[in-house]
Amino acid sequence: MSAEERTSRFEEDLAVVLRCTGDGFAPDGGEGLVTGGLSRGRRRVARRRAGAVTGSVLTLALVAVGGAYATGTLDGHRTGDGAAVAAPPAPRQSTARPEASTMAGTVPAADVLATFRKVLPKGGKLRDGRSRGTADELGPMASGVYDDGRGPAAVSIGFFRAAPGDEGYSECPDEVFVDYDACSAEGLPDGSRLVLFQGYEYPDRREETKNWRATVLRADGLVTDLNTWNAPAQKGADVSRADPPFSTAQLRQIVTHPAWAPVLRAIPQPVEGKPSTGPSGGASDTGGSLDGAAVRPTLLSLLPDGLTVTDDGGDDGFAYAVVDDGAGRGLVQVNAQLRMGDVADRLFPAGSYETLPDGTKVAVRQGPGEKGGEGVVMWTVDTLRPDGYRVVVSAFNAGAQHEAATRAEPVLSTAQLKALATSPEWLELRK
Repeated sequence: MSAEERTSRFEEDLAVVLRCTGDGFAPDGGEGLVTGGLSRGRRRVARRRAGAVTGSVLTLALVAVGGAYATGTLDGHRTGDGAAVAAPPAPRQSTARPEASTMAGTVPAADVLATFRKVLPKGGKLRDGRSRGTADELGPMASGVYDDGRGPAAVSIGFFRAAPGDEGYSECPDEVFVDYDACSAEGLPDGSRLVLFQGYEYPDRREETKNWRATVLRADGLVTDLNTWNAPAQKGADVSRADPPFSTAQLRQIVTHPAWAPVLRAIPQPVEGKPSTGPSGGASDTGGSLDGAAVRPTLLSLLPDGLTVTDDGGDDGFAYAVVDDGAGRGLVQVNAQLRMGDVADRLFPAGSYETLPDGTKVAVRQGPGEKGGEGVVMWTVDTLRPDGYRVVVSAFNAGAQHEAATRAEPVLSTAQLKALATSPEWLELRK
């Protein structure tokens, strides 16, 4: 399969993911991220589903997807005077309602942009400024091109509310999945967590674009996410300087500046008492929920004998292990998901799977890795039980997708992957 075909397949699958987490990219869609002041309750579901479809989960890289929506990189923006402006390549233009800048307690787009200019280092100027206010359904943000005479650089900042218990914004990414130069995470005196990250726009570094960011997760769940690049655009532009424009000290100062207090105060509170629903808006079709924390120990317990686990980890519904059988390291990962029956036809096209006696669909796929590691291949077994419970297991011939292959084939055979994915042990995770 060519790179173009793989990209097309990814985009098609991602469209399925986004649809089943909400209502597309309209206000209540786009990974289920944007609704009101960005309803974060479904963000983790969107990440896990995207990871399962594409075969990988990147802790911070997928957080970056959320950050891109929050900061307006992937959606239409509003300028300081309220005019709609199209962003660089976007799945769909924003359909948010017009901003009510005179509404009591809100901060208009012009003020968000003015504050951004105020807190940026004085050695440069922000041009091509774009912004949204706190009354916008996509949430407040500001962005532009910062020019300090050493090369124009895209910069953006967004504000949103994380889902309860979502710790992804307060931790450095796992180096098994994200290649970066430096990252630190620390607690602040007010109880917030600050992450300073210096990495790349593309994990495989196929372009020289760097992404440096600072993210603050407050105790009340509010997130401030600042992104900078060493190019005048996030994607599709030649690099203009060696590094993004701000030092880590400056990133910290911008993202924690007290001038943002009015914006943070104006972000809407989550709706209390709203019943939990499935991805298509209805109640869960499984009669229960998934014990996501048990995915990791279940994966480890199901690994074949003779493997040495050199690294492992995971997040709610996702787990991975780097194992070695004496012939080279290999990555194994799994996603477990409920309520995927509504997209069964798309995920399991006719002729692409077998059906087990209990009605479980099983598809086996073999192809190249996704993150640019030289010689990396990915073998996947995707299963869907009749009630919509999906377990996807993948194995690679490298310890990380962005690293070169360490062996000719993945560390687990397709037969072993099938046995792992169809194990009845996964049924014990449903509560």
